[in-house]
Amino acid sequence: MAVDDRYLAPTFFIDSDTPTVVEYAATAVADATEPGEKAVRLFYAVRDDIRYDPYRISLQRDDLRASACLARGFGFCVPKAILLAACCRAVGVPARLGFADVRNHLATKRLLEVIETDLFIFHGYTEILIDGNWWKATPAFNITLCEKFGVKPLEFDGRGDSIFHPYDQNGRRHMEYVNDRGPFDDLPFETIVDAFRSMYPKWGSEEGDFGAEAEAERA
Repeated sequence: MAVDDRYLAPTFFIDSDTPTVVEYAATAVADATEPGEKAVRLFYAVRDDIRYDPYRISLQRDDLRASACLARGFGFCVPKAILLAACCRAVGVPARLGFADVRNHLATKRLLEVIETDLFIFHGYTEILIDGNWWKATPAFNITLCEKFGVKPLEFDGRGDSIFHPYDQNGRRHMEYVNDRGPFDDLPFETIVDAFRSMYPKWGSEEGDFGAEAEAERA
């Protein structure tokens, strides 16, 4: 299989051939024909249609599929990145997954108590091939959540990387990238599950409303 073909083919997690994903991607790109414009439209669709929720996470194989994230309408950074990659592949735009460890200076107090650290390992984003360049696209935080936190929502124009801002709108530290784990053509499932269960033994067992917490702390 040619290198580019790996980033167009469906996989178990990046199930770009699942009818619901195909339909969603086609609707989002609408009349766009150029790869860059398709990618941009898909980025904004996944960013804002799928609500970021760091509490209701699941590390079950089926729950991390792109189609599962789409059906739920919410997810944390990893399934949202998987969904964006699947949508890109569904419309013929090569895409892969990228991961980094980030230090989140603006997580809510309650979430930090649950995970017992401000270091988020295997933060997921999508890398999209446009005009011979791989660009990072981070669809994690929907625009309404950004407004509650007072941070600028990430934009993507298909001509450069879209990664977290180091500071919020008031000059407070926001995100700090501390380790780049590189790109993957599919989800490294076992590696991520083992790392999460070791690093965050309580994550996934607690319920919460991340947006409401952000609004309350900002007030």
